[in-house]
Amino acid sequence: MLTRSRPAWLTPLIILVVIPSVAWVGALFLRDKQYGVISFLLAFLSCLPFYLSFERKKNQTAELVLIAVMIALAVLGRVIFAPLPGMSPVTAIASLTALSFGPASGFLVGSLSAVVSNMLFGQGPWMPFQMMAWGLTGYAAGALGKQGFLNRRFELAIFGFCSGITFSLIMDVWTVLALGDGFQWSRYLAILATAAPFTLIYGVSNAVFLVLLKQPIGRRLERIRKKYGL
Repeated sequence: MLTRSRPAWLTPLIILVVIPSVAWVGALFLRDKQYGVISFLLAFLSCLPFYLSFERKKNQTAELVLIAVMIALAVLGRVIFAPLPGMSPVTAIASLTALSFGPASGFLVGSLSAVVSNMLFGQGPWMPFQMMAWGLTGYAAGALGKQGFLNRRFELAIFGFCSGITFSLIMDVWTVLALGDGFQWSRYLAILATAAPFTLIYGVSNAVFLVLLKQPIGRRLERIRKKYGL
């Protein structure tokens, strides 16, 4: 039976335009009143590109199980390294998933890892931006991987560092919006300067996690992908 293929622009539109717009509007107008609704909506939108591609895939159950395992692994890693400020393997695990299974899978692992792990660390109005930030780094890894990048350790380290910086830049946007009176560049730059040490630590830790986990996790993901034709 013939199926209608989804437009190539649909996934980038949802991930790069719709999701950031929803997170921005929620933070700007709802603030901390309805963050649960915004988080639920972002979780649904995060799953949408992944599920839209199911009609063209085989072994759908196997891929769902794998995504669930990677989310659980990211949550466990965040719990283990929680006592160390700026240390979290969520970005690395989402990125490695994306390198083997594509940008949509990376975004899904990154965004849902925030939701699940915050059931342990506590939910809050920052969560939509956290979901978006971790999801976007996973998506970026998959997009770069499709172009033949991130195959070498040096490239992985650079990406890991930059993704850590980007995560902090996105979260600091929420910090400014949470203060009220809209987005102000003066506040944003002041917050960036204050958070610079933490941002650098997070960037370096991301690079280290990616390089160290590439072999044990990346290789196994590739084996699973080839074995089951995912």
